[in-house]
Amino acid sequence: MVNLAETRSSFAIALLLLIAPGLSIGAAPNAPWPTFRGPERTAVAPDTGLLQQWPEGGPRLVWQSQGAGRGYSSLAIAGNRIFTLGDSPSSGQDKDEYLLAFDQKDGKPAWGTKVGPAWNDGPADWQSSRATPTVDGDRVYVITPHGELVACRSANGKELWRKNLMRDFGGTKGDSWGYSESVLIDGDRLICTPGGEKATMVALNKLTGKLVWKAVRPSDQGAGHASIVVATVGGTRVYVNTTSSGAMGVRANDGKLLWTYDASATAIIPTPIVRDDLVFFSAGYGCGGALLRQIPSGKGDVTIEEVYPLKQELGTKHGGVVLVGDYLYGDTEDSGVPWCVELLTGKIQWKQRGPGRGSVSVAAADGCIYFHYSDGTMALAKATPDGYHELGKFKAPGAGERPSWSHPAIADGKLYLREGDVLLCYDLKAR
Repeated sequence: MVNLAETRSSFAIALLLLIAPGLSIGAAPNAPWPTFRGPERTAVAPDTGLLQQWPEGGPRLVWQSQGAGRGYSSLAIAGNRIFTLGDSPSSGQDKDEYLLAFDQKDGKPAWGTKVGPAWNDGPADWQSSRATPTVDGDRVYVITPHGELVACRSANGKELWRKNLMRDFGGTKGDSWGYSESVLIDGDRLICTPGGEKATMVALNKLTGKLVWKAVRPSDQGAGHASIVVATVGGTRVYVNTTSSGAMGVRANDGKLLWTYDASATAIIPTPIVRDDLVFFSAGYGCGGALLRQIPSGKGDVTIEEVYPLKQELGTKHGGVVLVGDYLYGDTEDSGVPWCVELLTGKIQWKQRGPGRGSVSVAAADGCIYFHYSDGTMALAKATPDGYHELGKFKAPGAGERPSWSHPAIADGKLYLREGDVLLCYDLKAR
């Protein structure tokens, strides 16, 4: 392990993070965005009092920093630190992949720990890091594209343990694009999705990496790219995720496979949306989106029924979907044409090309939707089924060399973006 915090005097040792375990994603009130898509993996921030109209050129840029390296990993924010994954960071000494920490106040690098070789398979735009770290107390966890699950100290990046999803559990990927899941921390357990018929989903002791249980989906085609979300159905805690075979639900206490919903696509990427007993599942490449209802069936078991089947027009590739009120917002495949859909019916309310080009990743806060386009354009729109109402736009510095596929993060009244090696922080507070 190469630890940049120990080799470069300009790096400061981070403070210990204060995140209480036992919540659904291992988050505490002072961990506003501790993993992919925020504390509940909804990509909806609780912040209020935010700008409802952006000035020309966008909100005020608080700081801009370099050092994230080559990659599409999004940002985890907890304990006054920002965490991400990147290849060959400008602060590094080689072209390998690093787990990186930055100061939330000013973006200055805190430490970097080498986690393995860079992902260089496929065309240049497909290469580099993918997964967003998950922060839990004094630990931070990440899965590399090569399937290395690494646990480190969040204070200084010291590696504590690692497992390989393929070698240690017999996991397989359903496509050739590498692993990109962000692990779930639930109490004293870490849950992730190696994929395949040997260990489709596993629960590990988060302190040691020791296997607690494994769930097997028969004939599973391999891991997709989504991250696990939690549902409670009739008193049963259910881990919901997708693989390359479609959606699935696993009982949290013992790993029993409760239900599956088969689907097939070139790659299944978006993280499911859960509201109470409902699960909205979407995938691109012509697959579509479907709404499922989970039904308790006695003795802690859960089954599903189809509210509506896969609708091709509701498919989205890798920008994700958010639910605000009774309406879903996402991108049409990766076309840069966002849509608004009524959750319970799947009826499209509007579909509108915005100011940017390429795929759109989405987040939401304070009644607004934040659209991050592949060309680095950020747009703000009202979260309403009445039509696309744009409230501002700007082009992020540093965008353009590679696609802007990293999802936005919203924490403590600020918008955080990653454009390759560059991190950006914008003030969203209305003054």
